[in-house]
Amino acid sequence: MESAELERTTVDIAAKAGSRVLELRASGQVIKFDGFLALYQEGRDDDGDDEDSRRLPAMSEGEALRRQDLSVTQHFTEPPPRFSEASLVKRMEELGIGRPSTYASILQVLKDRGYVRLEKKRLHGEDKGRVVVAFLENFFARYVEYDFTANLEEQLDRISNNEISWQQVLKDFWQDFIGAVNEIKDLRVTQVLDALDDMLGPHIYAPREDGGDPRQCPSCGNGRLNLKAGKFGAFVGCSNYPECRYTRPLAADSENSADRILGKDPVSDLDVVVKAGRFGPYIQLGEQKDYAEGEKPKRAGIPKNISPSDIDLDLALKLLSLPREIGKHPETGEPITAGLGRFGPFVRHEKTYASLEAGDEVFDIGLNRAVTLIAERVAKGPSARRFGADPGKPLGDHPTLGGVALKNGRYGAYVTAGGVNATIPSDKTPDAITLPEAIALIDERAARGGGKPKRSAKKAKAAKPAKAEANAPKAAKKLAAKKSTAKPKSEAVSKARAPVTSLAKTSVGKSAPTAKTAAKKSAGKVGR
Repeated sequence: MESAELERTTVDIAAKAGSRVLELRASGQVIKFDGFLALYQEGRDDDGDDEDSRRLPAMSEGEALRRQDLSVTQHFTEPPPRFSEASLVKRMEELGIGRPSTYASILQVLKDRGYVRLEKKRLHGEDKGRVVVAFLENFFARYVEYDFTANLEEQLDRISNNEISWQQVLKDFWQDFIGAVNEIKDLRVTQVLDALDDMLGPHIYAPREDGGDPRQCPSCGNGRLNLKAGKFGAFVGCSNYPECRYTRPLAADSENSADRILGKDPVSDLDVVVKAGRFGPYIQLGEQKDYAEGEKPKRAGIPKNISPSDIDLDLALKLLSLPREIGKHPETGEPITAGLGRFGPFVRHEKTYASLEAGDEVFDIGLNRAVTLIAERVAKGPSARRFGADPGKPLGDHPTLGGVALKNGRYGAYVTAGGVNATIPSDKTPDAITLPEAIALIDERAARGGGKPKRSAKKAKAAKPAKAEANAPKAAKKLAAKKSTAKPKSEAVSKARAPVTSLAKTSVGKSAPTAKTAAKKSAGKVGR
């Protein structure tokens, strides 16, 4: 039985509906030869909606169609799914990009540089990655095309097979690349930003619900939003800067890019708003117009562990209340405040800062707990740093060396005082050691010559130059002796070319080794 012949066909149909012309499209298969299908049709469980499996009648271009039936159906299209790491690797294999040994490093670079983020095993593009792609596509389009990397991979294979010269490949690449660099090296920053602004416009400026200009500044009303470059990356700002200081991140559809009013402050009756700034979302009380000239609105940052969408009015008012005064210190009478910093919540007394520990809450920490944290911070001393060395456990004071502390070192626990370190014996428990035992260990170590004798070391170092100075005259004498003997020797060599008598030769042969140069010199004089 003969095989059936099917032709995959796409038909564009122009239909008139009154004064309008509708463009319709149908995709399916046209039977060119029935073959076995004339006797056998494969059964199906249901009628699929796959366009490629639909049967279309035979048609020719320009043929007039007659409507027999009208079926109204609703169909929703979905955007293609985002790449996962596995699907991205598969796509790169299809395009000939990279090698199996480089796929892992490519994905890691994309994540490490902040070009993409991984959410629920899907890769989402970041603003930083969009800006980089827009720049490359505008000014280095040749080097981000799919076939460029594939062709380069092919050339590398030919180089490894000794089919082409690697010098020629580098030369060809460099000529094209330096030409592209020379074309844009004289461009101003504003020209580059304008090109990126035009390309990223649909992503940066989402359409407004009222149909207005999406680039209109929402703060001043007459400024125009455009792309700007700052110390911490690209952002969107108003063209009326510095009169208008409105800024926001690039993504217009981000949950962090739109201002959100949470409610009214019960004290000042001003709006509490979640705003988006160039450094991230923050909370602001009122607007600039609600304050006197030269006065800035009260603002508060949002902690990193809290999403801006989870901020409500109560939490916003608590954040705006920071830093708050906890109470007066019982000894100095100065206030102790609690606040949020770049390293997290803290308490402050005068110039002393102490970080809150696990279980402490910056909004309700009490005075007693704050005084304890301040006292522990002061006990660590000024040398204690955020990532500094362990100050150790203080045990007391040594009679002559000062404070004694128990520390943990790379070779085990030890006690130290005044620069003298004494290892704790293995038969003693470090946590159970007492001050008298620690003093005894330190004294024993000091008696054996332990510690850091800095002064004696300096004296020893200073003694070496003195010794060298004492030996300097001897070395100078030896050097002078070598020079004095070397000069006559050279003269003897030049004079030895003259004829000499047998008597001179005899005297040279009988002379001692120390008088060899003098004998040659006399022999030269006799020969003359």
